[in-house]
Amino acid sequence: MTASPRVRAPELRGRAWHNTGGRNLTLRDLRGRCVILDFWTFCCINCLHVLDELRPLEERYADVLVVIGVHSPKFEHEKDPDALAAAVERYGVHHPVLDDPELDMWQQYAAKAWPTLSVVDPEGYVVASMAGEGHAEGLARLIDELIATHEAKGTLHRGDGPYVPPAEPETTLRFPGKAVVLDGGNLLVSDSARHSLVELAPDGEKVLRRIGAGTRGHADGPAEVATFSEPQGLCLLPAHVAEVAGYDLVVADTVNHLLRGVKLATGEVVTVAGTGRQWRSTVDDHPHDARSIDLSSPWDVAWYDGRVVVAMAGIHQLWWFDPIKRTAGMYAGTTVEALKDGPLPEVWMAQPSGLSVSADGSRLWLADSETSAIRYVEGGMMHTAVGQGLFDFGHVDGPADRALLQHPLGVCALPDGSVLIADTYNGAVRRFDPATDQVATVADGLAEPSDVVLTGAGEVFVVESAAHRLTRLAPGALSAAGASTVDGPRHRLERKPTDVAAGELTLDVIFAPAPGQKLDETYGPSTRLVVSASPPELLVEGAGTGTELSRRLVVNGAVAQGVLQVTAQAATCDADVEHAACHLTRQDWGVPIRVVAAGATRLPLILRGLDES
Repeated sequence: MTASPRVRAPELRGRAWHNTGGRNLTLRDLRGRCVILDFWTFCCINCLHVLDELRPLEERYADVLVVIGVHSPKFEHEKDPDALAAAVERYGVHHPVLDDPELDMWQQYAAKAWPTLSVVDPEGYVVASMAGEGHAEGLARLIDELIATHEAKGTLHRGDGPYVPPAEPETTLRFPGKAVVLDGGNLLVSDSARHSLVELAPDGEKVLRRIGAGTRGHADGPAEVATFSEPQGLCLLPAHVAEVAGYDLVVADTVNHLLRGVKLATGEVVTVAGTGRQWRSTVDDHPHDARSIDLSSPWDVAWYDGRVVVAMAGIHQLWWFDPIKRTAGMYAGTTVEALKDGPLPEVWMAQPSGLSVSADGSRLWLADSETSAIRYVEGGMMHTAVGQGLFDFGHVDGPADRALLQHPLGVCALPDGSVLIADTYNGAVRRFDPATDQVATVADGLAEPSDVVLTGAGEVFVVESAAHRLTRLAPGALSAAGASTVDGPRHRLERKPTDVAAGELTLDVIFAPAPGQKLDETYGPSTRLVVSASPPELLVEGAGTGTELSRRLVVNGAVAQGVLQVTAQAATCDADVEHAACHLTRQDWGVPIRVVAAGATRLPLILRGLDES
């Protein structure tokens, strides 16, 4: 796919480079290679999915393809160069990464969503742009086409890439994710970057055993043979359920898109839900055979409402899993990435990442990380206790309606009805008390805390992920005297808004199938478009769901600004091939809009291709 006229790729500039051995790279240095620029931010689950999609391409085309991660941060914490360096290691990024803290490269390449991919040909021209996930097969076909073209022209140069691996660290744990207290007082921790589970003594330090071989994979079997891929949440089953199910613990095996069962007596691991394929389908409310349904980055698990509830971070939903009936299905959410309360089938979430159940079993608390919110489920409804939405975050204590968090990943319900919050990007443990409707800071100065657990002895352990350890809070930290009130910075993500005129606005989602593919209408319309607005009054007409990727909107001139929330997907299949493979491409955009007299009357969003209008 080639644009006309050809567009020269802007040169790469940023604060610093990672994974290059200290070398600054330029696109001129990479002439003769195919280059994929991956605009990502490490909080974003869709960006993490794309990292996994790119790995096979990097291996397959190692001598002709260079992937460059351009880290364009959303949250304030993500601008910290040390935090970025940790994330590059945590997520196994094996290509150069450019630090773009002020989003300069993001703007020069006209990115409007995380993730966005731009493909640069061996002569230095942009030949394709695409947003969202599901582009791996299309990228492979495009790279094959570029290889053939530029080998014929003599402009393709094969060789080793510029990636320089960092030194291997030596720590007992590496980026642990979640923890659970076992019967008897030991602690079981998901050692995420080491792809295993580690059982620790009650002191949180002494290693008793490791479950998992420590390499990335999805093999079942004995403790020393089984493999995981960046496991996160852990859930102990009630004894009567475990006896029937044949295992005691459910593990959210996040990057494998699986749930795994562990028999604690032996450490044996078995897959209990998921196919290993990432969910790319439609949502229904019917039970499914647990081993036949696709999942998407399950991040945490908790026993609630007579079953395992799963924080399905990859599609912004909660799901359920029944270990006895061996079925699974959707529990809450629509897959729209935003914050909206109400009946469970109608709510919006954004990367739910932590779960905890109240002592009386009536409430399921959840950390909704991308909205920097703490929410709860009770009586078939979801409510927000703390949090303002996708673009407001900070470190502010006090009344819950003005308090701010920053990308919390964990919650821990306490016996008195309050909850502890692993406020990850603020490096703090916070406490919300529903009785007083107040938020306070219990501890700070922590390195990306990702979970909090309370032992039977009343001790509080924090999974201090970026410090690679469990940290015990000081006695008395939970008392009123031990807490503090912080009135820190308030942040609102201010991406450059798109100026549009009041009245009719044409929304065009650009999608061109990859070489050798065609739109697939075997099972109905091949495309789907969902549009909403915040505030809802921003749109007079055009909100809702349809099958065309172009839509007439009517913008309310009485609303000065807002955000258009757009979800688009396109189904394709291989053309002219027997037993053709099918592919689904999907992306969510939150587009800041400002209504002005001389604004645009057309809004293009690129799903795949180039906007040539």
